[in-house]
Amino acid sequence: MSKQYETVFIMTPVLSDDQMRETVGKFENFLKENGGTMVHQENWGLRKLAYPINKKTTGFYHLFEYTADNGDLVQKLEVEFIRDERVLRFLTVSLDKYAIAYAEKRRKEGFGKKKKKKEETVNEQ
Repeated sequence: MSKQYETVFIMTPVLSDDQMRETVGKFENFLKENGGTMVHQENWGLRKLAYPINKKTTGFYHLFEYTADNGDLVQKLEVEFIRDERVLRFLTVSLDKYAIAYAEKRRKEGFGKKKKKKEETVNEQ
């Protein structure tokens, strides 16, 4: 039975857009080649870090949601993150049924986007 995972990783801010896309593509291909299935991915862009990492105060955030048949794929992916000097930090979480439902809801409604308020018209009498 396959489990669903979510990995967020932070890349160094000195990368160009092409280098960032190349890095993301490398990890995406690694997942596919090792039997993982990509469910969803999001580019969160350049964000400020909570604390400096390697004298960097910002980083490019990226999210992968994927399924894997066993935990070996997750371990292999994390080894690849450690080996790549462009990755500052990463975090992988195994999703339960509630987290999967929340992730689907977040994808449909949009994460971090402000909802537009409906303007009510008031008829004055």
